[in-house]
Amino acid sequence: MECIFCKIIKGEIPSYKIYEDDKTYAFLDIACDSYGHTLVIPKKHCTNILDCDEEYLKATIATAQKISRHFVEKCGFEGVNVLNASGVSAQQSVFHLHMHVIPRKAGDGIDIWALKDKKELDLEEICKKLKI
Repeated sequence: MECIFCKIIKGEIPSYKIYEDDKTYAFLDIACDSYGHTLVIPKKHCTNILDCDEEYLKATIATAQKISRHFVEKCGFEGVNVLNASGVSAQQSVFHLHMHVIPRKAGDGIDIWALKDKKELDLEEICKKLKI
């Protein structure tokens, strides 16, 4: 069964396209939770950042950067948030890799950072466990 984003790429489902090239497609998020919220996806299906091949991952990130620069340099925004959720536990809801590009202005009322309370963590121990 094809995913909704694959159907958007094929034109089977309409979208508000912001940008397209040979490897990526970017369109407005229909959730309408913030002005200009854009999703950037690879045209080759992959579930998330963990299984996307390097060529398409690089293209997706490059497109996210291109759109971010456009929003700031040409559309009057002051910054952007670029976000990704990979996996159910990370709250991924559509299982086709996508980057959220959320254009920002001072005082827009958006609070992306839900994790605000500092936790007592042993950073040395964590570093030893996670170091590559």
